[in-house]
Amino acid sequence: MAMSTGSRAAIVILRALSFILLLISLIVLTTNTETLYVAFDTIKIHFNDIYAYRYMISAIVIGFVYSVIQLVLSVCHALKGHGHRGDGGLRFDFYGDSIIAYLLATGAAAGFGVTKDLKTAYELAGIDLGNKFYDQATASASVLLLAFFCTAILSFIAANGLPKYV
Repeated sequence: MAMSTGSRAAIVILRALSFILLLISLIVLTTNTETLYVAFDTIKIHFNDIYAYRYMISAIVIGFVYSVIQLVLSVCHALKGHGHRGDGGLRFDFYGDSIIAYLLATGAAAGFGVTKDLKTAYELAGIDLGNKFYDQATASASVLLLAFFCTAILSFIAANGLPKYV
């Protein structure tokens, strides 16, 4: 089954969008720090001090690397104009996109969950961490969730191209 030019363009656009969203999420999360002033000391909190954010950054980096590889392959494939990459290529796209989509979804969920829990815990302890830290973490998780949607759509496109077995 030959893939149309529009389908190839959609795949390249979705892969590029996923790449850009993951890059934005990575930048927003890695620049997330806050300074607490406790008694006569200052404590600087970084995103990597929190395990769920470490998982989130791992999901982003793995998704980013996969996205770069797939973007290069998709652009080359679109420029060649072949009908499809064959059954093996479609299976790789489908399984790879599915696995990465799940990874991105769980990374976003971890980010949302820990941000909510941290905010509640610090408020109960009477510690004012400031909204900037929480807002930046939520923004990164939101952009990561958008990258998940792009990757999930790519998985559906790849599944649609797989041969139908009766």
